[in-house]
Amino acid sequence: MKKFIWGLSALMMFAWIGCSDKGSDPTPGPEPDPDPDYVIPDYADDYSAISSWEYRGQWNLANVHDPSVAYYNGYYYMYLTDASYGNAHEGHGHFQGKRSKDLVNWNWVGGPFYNPPTWVADSLNAIRVRMDLAPIAEADIQYGYWAPVVRKVNVGGKEILRMYYSVIIDNYIKTGNPTSANFDGSWTERAFIGMCESTDPAGAQWIDKGFVTCSSSDKGTNYTRSAYNSWNDAYFYYNAIDPTYIVTPEGSHYLIYGSWHSGIALLQLDETTGKPINDLGEPYADNAEDLAARYGKHIATRISSGYWSRWQGSEGPEIMYNEDTGYYYLFMAYGTLAVDYNTRVCRSKNIEGPYLDFYGNDVANGYADGNKGCYPVVTHPYQFNGHSGWVGFSHNAVFQNESTGDWFYASQARLPEGTNGNPYANAIMMGHVHKIRWTEDGWPVIMPERYTAAPQETITEDELVGSWEHITLKFERSVMQKSVSLTLSANHQASGAITGTWSYDSAKKILTIGDTKLCVEREADWEANPRVLTIVYSGLTNDGVTYWGKKVE
Repeated sequence: MKKFIWGLSALMMFAWIGCSDKGSDPTPGPEPDPDPDYVIPDYADDYSAISSWEYRGQWNLANVHDPSVAYYNGYYYMYLTDASYGNAHEGHGHFQGKRSKDLVNWNWVGGPFYNPPTWVADSLNAIRVRMDLAPIAEADIQYGYWAPVVRKVNVGGKEILRMYYSVIIDNYIKTGNPTSANFDGSWTERAFIGMCESTDPAGAQWIDKGFVTCSSSDKGTNYTRSAYNSWNDAYFYYNAIDPTYIVTPEGSHYLIYGSWHSGIALLQLDETTGKPINDLGEPYADNAEDLAARYGKHIATRISSGYWSRWQGSEGPEIMYNEDTGYYYLFMAYGTLAVDYNTRVCRSKNIEGPYLDFYGNDVANGYADGNKGCYPVVTHPYQFNGHSGWVGFSHNAVFQNESTGDWFYASQARLPEGTNGNPYANAIMMGHVHKIRWTEDGWPVIMPERYTAAPQETITEDELVGSWEHITLKFERSVMQKSVSLTLSANHQASGAITGTWSYDSAKKILTIGDTKLCVEREADWEANPRVLTIVYSGLTNDGVTYWGKKVE
C-alpha cells in the first residue's frame, strides 16, 4: 500500500484521496455468463486515455489498488483502496469495487459508503479526551480509506459478505492539525479498522457495524516525534491498517492486521459479531507484552532490531489456509511502492504460528538486515521483452475457485515512471490476477503471466522445445528483474539462463531443468503484439529462489 511513501512523493497528486457527499452512480446491470469462446484481452496496460470517471465501464482491471476478492452469489467481488489515476474516483464513494464471473472481465460496483462513518470521529475524540488532548472538529479531520478485506461468511445460517476496512486520520496527535500544517513534534493520529456486512453488494447495500480496533502504542501517551522525517521512533506498536480475515477449519475467526509500525498482529474475533472476543481496553500501554495481550499476538516482523525496527517496509498481510497442504500461508508486501514492492510468503501449521519461511526461520523474530527474511519472493518488479515492465507489484489477495479448486493471486502492479513519456506513469495501477500452482513440498508459486482462462489443452514435450525468456525473482532494491534468454533443445539440453538436462512430466505439468522443478501452464503472452497464447513456467530452486519463464519461439 505504501501510504506514507506516497505522502512524500509527487505521485500524491494522483493517488491521494478525500471524502465527498453521495453522488448518483448507477448500480451494475445484468451481466452475461462468460463467453464459451476464448478471447485474449486486448485492453491497454496504459489506460491513461480512458482514466476519467465517465469511462469506468471500460476500465476492467484499471485503477486497482490493494485488492481483496471473495466469491458471492455467482460473482467474484473485488474491493479496493481509494486510489485512482488522476483521482477519478473522488466524489463517488469509498472502497469502490469490481465484480466478475470469470476473473477476466470485470465491471465496476459501488462501495459501502460515501461519507466517513460517524463512529470514527467519535472514537478518535473519545480517545483524545482520555489522553487530555483537545477533540478535533469533524470537519477538520483528514480521512484516508485504505485496504479493505472481504470474505463470504455464514452467520446464523445465512451467507453474507463481511468487509473489514481501514480509515486513517492524517492529523497530528499533539495539536490535531492536518499534516499539511507545520510539524508539531508528534506522530500522526491513529488509524481505525471498522466492519460492514452485505447481502446485496451489487446494489452497494451495506450495513456498517462500526469499530473493531485501532492503532495502539506500547509507549503510553508519549507520542512525541523528534523530526518529521524521523522514522525509527514510531509511536504505534500496531498500526490499524491492512486487515486480512480468516475462518479456520475449526470455525474460529481471526483478524490479522498491521503494517510499517513494528509488525503484524493476530486478533481473535467473535464469529457472530465479527468483533474482538476480548475487551481491548485503552489503545496504549507502557510495554509491548501488555498491548499484545489485548490488541493481538505478534506473529511477524521484518526487522528485529536497530534503526528501522519500529518503522519498516513491510505491510499488507494476506492469509489463507490450504487444506491440501495443511498449512496457513501468510503473504506480506515488502519495500516501497514506486519500484521495490515485492511479495513474500511464510507458513504455519497453526493459525497462531510460528510462521516459518522457506529456510525455517520464524518471521516473528525478524532480521537485523531488512533485505533478508521471509523467503521465498513470489512476486517482484519484472520486465519481459517488448514491454515497459511492472513495478509496485504486491499487496495481494489470495482466493480459491470453489468449483475447480484452483488458487489465484491478485494485486496491483504499476507502470514505471516515464512510461510512454508520462512522468506520472507510476500512478497508473493495473490489477493483475495470476494463477497459483503449488510445489511438491507445498509452497505457492505465482504464474508469471496474467490469468485469461486460456484453454488448457495438454501441453506436450515437443511444444517446450525452443526459445524462452527467463526471469530470476531475486530481490534487488529499486531494480526490475529483466528477462534473459533460455533455450530448450530437442536433445533435452537447456542452455542460456539455466543449464543442464531437461525433462517433462505432461500428466503433472512439471518441467524439470537440472534439479529444479517448474510448474507449466498455457497462458496469454501479454507482452506480444498482438497478444497470443504461449507456455509459461514458475517454480522454486532448492535454494528457495523463484524462477519465471515464458516461451517466445
